[in-house]
Amino acid sequence: MKALDELTFDNRFARLGDVFSTSVLPEPLAEPRLVVASDAALALLDLEPAQAEDPVFAEIFSGHKLWADADARAMVYSGHQFGSYNPRLGDGRGLLLGEVYNDAGEHWDLHLKGAGQTPFSRMGDGRAVLRSSIREFLASEALHALGIPSSRAACVIGSSTPVWREKQEQGAMILRLAPSHVRFGSFEYFYYTKQHDHLKTLVDHVLNLHYPHCLEQPEPYLAMYKEIVERNAELIAKWQAYGFCHGVMNTDNMSILGITFDFGPFAFLDDFDQNFICNHSDHEGRYSYSNQVPIGQWNLSALAQALTPFIEVETLREAIGLFLPLYQAHYMDLMRRRLGLTTAQDGDEMLISRLLKLMQNSGVDYSLFFRRLGDQPAADAVGKLRDDFVDMRGFDIWADDYQSRCAQEDQGSDAERRARMHAVNPLYILRNYLAQQAIEAAESGDYEEVRRLHRVLCKPFTEQADMDRYAQRPPDWGKHLEISCSS
Repeated sequence: MKALDELTFDNRFARLGDVFSTSVLPEPLAEPRLVVASDAALALLDLEPAQAEDPVFAEIFSGHKLWADADARAMVYSGHQFGSYNPRLGDGRGLLLGEVYNDAGEHWDLHLKGAGQTPFSRMGDGRAVLRSSIREFLASEALHALGIPSSRAACVIGSSTPVWREKQEQGAMILRLAPSHVRFGSFEYFYYTKQHDHLKTLVDHVLNLHYPHCLEQPEPYLAMYKEIVERNAELIAKWQAYGFCHGVMNTDNMSILGITFDFGPFAFLDDFDQNFICNHSDHEGRYSYSNQVPIGQWNLSALAQALTPFIEVETLREAIGLFLPLYQAHYMDLMRRRLGLTTAQDGDEMLISRLLKLMQNSGVDYSLFFRRLGDQPAADAVGKLRDDFVDMRGFDIWADDYQSRCAQEDQGSDAERRARMHAVNPLYILRNYLAQQAIEAAESGDYEEVRRLHRVLCKPFTEQADMDRYAQRPPDWGKHLEISCSS
């Protein structure tokens, strides 16, 4: 493990030059203080957890100090926002401080969100507020713990700096980690501005650093694009299987590595609702839960368009055609495991579809249903869950078919089934009302709740002593919180 002043920087993206990013120094926050830190994320940088308690830690990640070897840059990109192309976006409040090369041989971007104005801020102040920073921190680490690919969050630093949104709020910064912050919109920017030489430089950068195995293929660019398609198919399958709604699937928010990042008005489903819209600003429901799959494919098509100078259009179309079959395969595999099934059979898709329709019509809690289904043998579990459904007759028919399906394979002992199902069905998820309670406490200066919630969410599949309240259905008010893009 290393001290804060011993990190090794290798700023590969910065070396691409000023065409791809602009040198900017962060604007410091007043009276910085540590709100919460992730021991696991800090370990990716070879930092001991105790480093977060050092006053210098808060000073660095609130913009007061910077390593001599860092090279803070605001990245340029464009993107399709709610279906409309915006020609120039870029890091309007975030900075890529540099890339840390750890002892395991990994590179990690240090990306500071809320770092102040950049040339891409437009009319914005470049700040982030404590509320949104806490939400992003919790989501990043919760998704990782669930096995869903995500950027990581190392810490949130609070301050006394006032920031105006709908009201005055407290300014904050969050340190985000990812192997790369290049996004679909990065390619779109250079494609639509007809800077094809620079576009090729960016494509080669991503290919060589993040998809080097594709260099062995006859068509490396195509091989890389196909892998991006598969990574996003698997990512969105996991979102859907676990009821995660991103909320703003613009192409500038889509990672070239197929990880979840750029969190805004996200939410996990409470009651199952195919039509759930988590973004208060999404009036048309473009990014509703049910639309995440077709929008994922749409975004991959937008990326494909940007790659047409280097890959034949017809082969790109064929590659995009892989998305839905790959998505379905990943989704069905995870949903079978959530139901405790160990083999694949033809009727499984219909079995799952019927269950979701019953849950939709009865407002059944999505996460708790699967967790409780694994608490007991199948017959006992469905008997206990029956009362959650309005259409009890319909559920009884489904339950009989489910038990018959379970009987068609070796389920092992009751203890083995329980362990197998509990390993994929979380007891604890990041519900909006839990995040809101932690935020309200933090805004009053009490950071213990956000730290406790973070600890619980880091072990979502394991029952934890005296943490029952984090595994309950939300109160009615907790199901109707409005989350917008404003942060």
